[in-house]
Amino acid sequence: MIADISISEKSFGPKLLMSNVKFSVDDKEKVGIIGRNGVGKSTLFAMLAGTDKDFEGDIVYRRGLQVVATAQEHHGTNDQTVLQYVLAGLPEYGELSHIVETYPETMGDDMKKIEAYTNALQRFDDRGFYQIESDIERELETFQLPDIAHKPFASLSGGQKRLVEVVKVMHSKADLALIDEPTNHMDYVAKKQFIDWMSEASEAMLVITHDRDVLQRVDRIVELKDGGAQSFKGNYDAYLKQNAHSTGTAMNEFELIEKRIVNLKQKVIDYQRLKEKSRNPQTIQKFKRLEQVSRAELAELQAKEKPTFWIDRESAENLNYKVAGQYAKFKSRNIKMDLKSDESRSSHVLVKALGLSLGYDAPLFSDINIDLREGEAVELRGRNGAGKTTIIKRLLGSTEPTVFAGELSLDPKVRIGIYEQEVSPDYFNLTLKDAIERTYLARDLKINETKIRGLMHDYLFTETDGHVPVAKLSGGQKARLQIIAMLANEPQLLILDEPTNHLDLPSIEELETALGKYSGAILYVSHDDYFRKAVPAEVVKVG
Repeated sequence: MIADISISEKSFGPKLLMSNVKFSVDDKEKVGIIGRNGVGKSTLFAMLAGTDKDFEGDIVYRRGLQVVATAQEHHGTNDQTVLQYVLAGLPEYGELSHIVETYPETMGDDMKKIEAYTNALQRFDDRGFYQIESDIERELETFQLPDIAHKPFASLSGGQKRLVEVVKVMHSKADLALIDEPTNHMDYVAKKQFIDWMSEASEAMLVITHDRDVLQRVDRIVELKDGGAQSFKGNYDAYLKQNAHSTGTAMNEFELIEKRIVNLKQKVIDYQRLKEKSRNPQTIQKFKRLEQVSRAELAELQAKEKPTFWIDRESAENLNYKVAGQYAKFKSRNIKMDLKSDESRSSHVLVKALGLSLGYDAPLFSDINIDLREGEAVELRGRNGAGKTTIIKRLLGSTEPTVFAGELSLDPKVRIGIYEQEVSPDYFNLTLKDAIERTYLARDLKINETKIRGLMHDYLFTETDGHVPVAKLSGGQKARLQIIAMLANEPQLLILDEPTNHLDLPSIEELETALGKYSGAILYVSHDDYFRKAVPAEVVKVG
């Protein structure tokens, strides 16, 4: 064991976020961290990385353990280049390079310094630091960040910074790596490279992710739920089986508690009546004591919050009659998507491309053909930068991309719903409620307070969330806001750009289920293999 985590309490003001998070990490073990949006995954990482010390409990690392983490915030980088930023984050690099570069000028006949210099040279070589700069530049190019190694780190976009963080971790050779949502901005080539590295690397890892392709390659999954943590040995498929079984057991236990509460309520009434009817002081005291005992047990049971019950779609379909009934009764709330699922479909063409070549100063691709009709789906597949987003931009009316050859057309009467990877900065200073209102008004759609509250309820927002500025919402909350905006005008065509990023597993399944029943057309970009299987489409290769 290299790490033992025990968080007994973590709160934000009056809100208790965690109360019983306990798990350990073994040497070289790859652990996936999952949980519903808002349960505290990123907060847990901040505690593990040492940037958040405001909690009760203990995080014990093996003596001498080297820990590296993807940073969640970037302050004080100033004019530091990307390469300098990555090198500064590598354990031992700064100390060793200082010795290697400066000691020859100062050590003279000092045997201690000579010995330190000799050891540093050997250690520098053992850790591969002599070729580390070229290795990092090559990795950046694989992640489609060419020619940025010597640019200011502060000038990068948020997505680019996240990729640089992953490159930093991949070259750290630490004992334990803490990695937050590593694949969100990767294309399928970079993602495969990351997953292969993760599987083969010698360091232990804790990876926050809802990317099922990544979870399929871990050794264990730890789920944060109801203030605690539950550990599942094995990969994603093993987790689904174990979760279905443990959820069934938990529902049985909860049903027994509910029955016990009903029984205790009746006992309290019965003991009250018997106490009032009795004339014997000893008998009165007996029923009074029994009433008090029953009230105390009742209060204890009623104080327990209902656990979170979720079983994946496939496992739920195979539940026996009794457990299926329990699940229908107790399952946790999920996002509620209202998509038109009328089975009557026409062959009306909504998107058409013939021999299309698009670009800016020069073509990005050529000879793209698309024939997307109602009830059909098309996936645009290609590396980041190949031109997938360029097709979407031109389709939506942007004149920036130049048509070098061919044609691209969109039915002018079709209602479109767009899911983008990022919320527009124009909404950042608005509260969630105001952002929902503006989303509808911008489309000349009717909206009122009742409708806003209904949408917030359907997408798992609380009344308090309604007053939070969009900029301060979590990634998962912003993703749910994007879905609200996408469906506002009852679209006939959905355009989805990496829709599973930031959503938790239950919400991803709800999205996939809704899309499976959707009667309109879907044009999407996704590097999630599970999503591709759930939403089968004609593949159009770009680039």
